[in-house]
Amino acid sequence: MIFSILEHILTSISFSIVASLITIHLITLFGNEIIKPYASSEKGMIATFLCLTVLLITRWIYSGHFPLSDLYESVIFLSCIFSLIHIIAYFKIRKKLLRIITISSTIFTQGFATSDLLTEIKKPAILVPALQSEWLIMHVSMMLVSYAALLCGSLLSVAFLAITFRNLFGSFKRNHLLNLSNSFYVGEIQYKTEKKAILSNTSSFHATNYYKAQLIQQLDYWSYRMISVGFLFLTIGILSGAVWANEAWGSYWSWDPKETWAFITWIVFAIYLHARTNKNWEGANSAIVATLGFLIIWICYFGVNLLGIGLHGYGSFTLTRS
Repeated sequence: MIFSILEHILTSISFSIVASLITIHLITLFGNEIIKPYASSEKGMIATFLCLTVLLITRWIYSGHFPLSDLYESVIFLSCIFSLIHIIAYFKIRKKLLRIITISSTIFTQGFATSDLLTEIKKPAILVPALQSEWLIMHVSMMLVSYAALLCGSLLSVAFLAITFRNLFGSFKRNHLLNLSNSFYVGEIQYKTEKKAILSNTSSFHATNYYKAQLIQQLDYWSYRMISVGFLFLTIGILSGAVWANEAWGSYWSWDPKETWAFITWIVFAIYLHARTNKNWEGANSAIVATLGFLIIWICYFGVNLLGIGLHGYGSFTLTRS
């Protein structure tokens, strides 16, 4: 009873902190920049990480096994990893956009964890025989770390595409206005005035485009770095899962839905990394592949679990499968 109350308090505190941080960022983004959210966000995410870590340790003590046996525990662990990536990004990388992505990801996973959708599996249960193995920590933790890194890297690619296409649309619009003013007779004075007004903003456009170009390069660079790290952990997770599957079920690979989608995820990001070696596929082309990978990860992680079918049905909403 005490552990359940403490767990509820910790989840509520962590969710409230992250929700407050998101609210502050939105106010700063759409309103006047009266407050500086970055110092408070780092302290808030450190507090969130500590709350989630204590929550996992508490659940570990209470259940008697490492808390990675169901969807609820994996979501909490995923939120903890997002918080850790945020802290590392602050102290080592110092990239604000990556930290905004980790906060957004944490609020999503924490919101799902605290929702009523997972009420039935929030109570710790006895592990089924197949999960009573030391490989549980190795395999599941590696997979979740890979999901977190790949999701962050993919979201950076999504931001890369959004800014790139916005710049292309802006350039097309300005060129269209210049061509339109040249094509139609609107009077010599009016024409000169419009053309002067458009061209006078060229310097500001160049300055803005310079900073946007730097931002795009950073997004592309850190997306590649995050996906590379995630792909490494994904490979380790799949290999360790194959070894565990051979011990538990007598076969390294069974083409289970979870295994199949994990393999599809691996293939998609292998294509991304291979595309990065070709200069013609750098930038937007590889970012499109990473964006596809973002959708594939959610299908692999949430979609298969929602169905609750196959040998990996332990992570579904009903923990009655054996």
